[in-house]
Amino acid sequence: MNERVIIDPEIQHGKPVIHGTRVPITRIVGGLAGGMTREQIMREYEVTEEDIWAALNYATELIEAEEFHPLPVPAG
Repeated sequence: MNERVIIDPEIQHGKPVIHGTRVPITRIVGGLAGGMTREQIMREYEVTEEDIWAALNYATELIEAEEFHPLPVPAG
């Protein structure tokens, strides 16, 4: 895990957040996915551009570590 993303059971119920904030990684990634610009996220959540990149890198690492299992093809 990089130094900008922390997991602390006392902050946001242990969800990954940007260090020094209570902003969950999911809020940043979700904001980008929902169409917010980096500038809007930085203003809205008081994070830096480096924090945004750290959130995206963290999400990427989770996805790459995930095991994927093909879904069964429906009979039909």
